[in-house]
Amino acid sequence: MAKKSLGYVELEWECSSCGNRNPGGTKTCAQCGAAHGEGEEFVQAAQETILTDETKIAAAKAGPDIHCGYCGTRNPATRTACKQCGADLTEGRARAADRVVGAFRSQPAPSITCPSCGAANPGTARQCQQCGESLVPAEPPAQPTAQPAAPKPGGCGRLLPLILVGIVAVIALFIFLSSRTSELVGEVSGVNWRRAIAVEAFVPVTREAWRDEIPAGVEIGRCRQEVHHVQDEPEAGAKEVCGTPYVVDKGSGYGEVVQDCRYQVYADRCEYQTVVWQSVAPLVLEGTDLNPRWPAANLGTDQRAGGSSETYTVIFDTDGNRDTYNPRDADEFSQYGIGSRWLLKVNALGTVTNVSPR
Repeated sequence: MAKKSLGYVELEWECSSCGNRNPGGTKTCAQCGAAHGEGEEFVQAAQETILTDETKIAAAKAGPDIHCGYCGTRNPATRTACKQCGADLTEGRARAADRVVGAFRSQPAPSITCPSCGAANPGTARQCQQCGESLVPAEPPAQPTAQPAAPKPGGCGRLLPLILVGIVAVIALFIFLSSRTSELVGEVSGVNWRRAIAVEAFVPVTREAWRDEIPAGVEIGRCRQEVHHVQDEPEAGAKEVCGTPYVVDKGSGYGEVVQDCRYQVYADRCEYQTVVWQSVAPLVLEGTDLNPRWPAANLGTDQRAGGSSETYTVIFDTDGNRDTYNPRDADEFSQYGIGSRWLLKVNALGTVTNVSPR
C-alpha cells in the first residue's frame, strides 16, 4: 500500500515536572525550565496545521533527535556533538520514531474552560489566559478492575442438548419404521413407463468479459468502464483512493501527515455474442403398456442428443389400498402383467421394499 505524504505538523510534549504542554520543537519547558526527557513522548496538539515554515520542515525531515549519552540533553539529528556538554553523540540514543499518534486533527479545537477560574480559552491554549493555570487535564485515578461475573448459561446452551436428542430420536424412529415390514398380497391394476432423451441445441447467447479476454472474431456489443483491479502503485489513468489522514511521530518534535492509498485501474467490460450448446426440451415418450420404447431422435442440424433416462411404475391393489413399486429396469417391468398377483413387503412408512412371485 502506497503512503502519500500531506506535509508535517508540530507535535507537543507534556512536562513531567509541572504538567505544562510545550511545542514539540522546544527542548525545555516554557513554564518551569525542565529539560525534555527521553521518557516523555510526543503527543498531538488539539488542532494541527500543515507547516509552511521551511526551518521547521527541515527539522521534521532530519530524523529523530538524539539524547546525549552523558547528560541526557536532547539534540537535533544533524548534530554530532552535544550542545550541552560537547560529548560525542554517536554514544547517544535516538528517539523512537514512526509511531502513529492519531488521526490528523484539521478541524478547529473546541474551547476549553479553565478548571480554576472558569474562563473560556481557545482550544489550542496550554495555559489559562486569565489565571495562568495549566489547561492539560489531569490523568483520572486508576479504577479497580471488577472481576467479571461468571457467565450464566444462556437459552441456546440449554436447548442445544435437547435439539440433538430430538434429531437422534427422529433418525432412530425413521430407521425403525423403515425396517419394520409387513407382507401383503397385491394385484397389478396398472403400469406406466417414461423414457426421455436429453437434447442440446447450438444457440446464440450474450456474455460479457474484459475486452482483452473476448475471443477473436466475435461481435462486441456495449462496453462500460469498470474497476479491473486495485494495486499499490500509481498508474496513468488509475483512480487514487486514500484513507483517513493520520500523523506519524518522526522523533523530532514533528509529525508527518500521511494517507494510505491504493489505485483503482479501470478497463472496458464488454458484452459479446457467441453460440454455445445449451439444454432444450427433451424428447419424451410415455405409455401404459408393457412395451416401453425410446422416442424417435428427430434432431435438427444444430442439435445433438445428450443422456437418457427411464422410469417404470407398477400399481398394486392391496385389500382396498393402492401401493406403487418402481422396477429397476425394463426386463423386471415386463413381468408385471395386468391382473397378476404378487407378494409385497411394505414397511411402516408405506413404501414397497420387495416384490416376489406369489
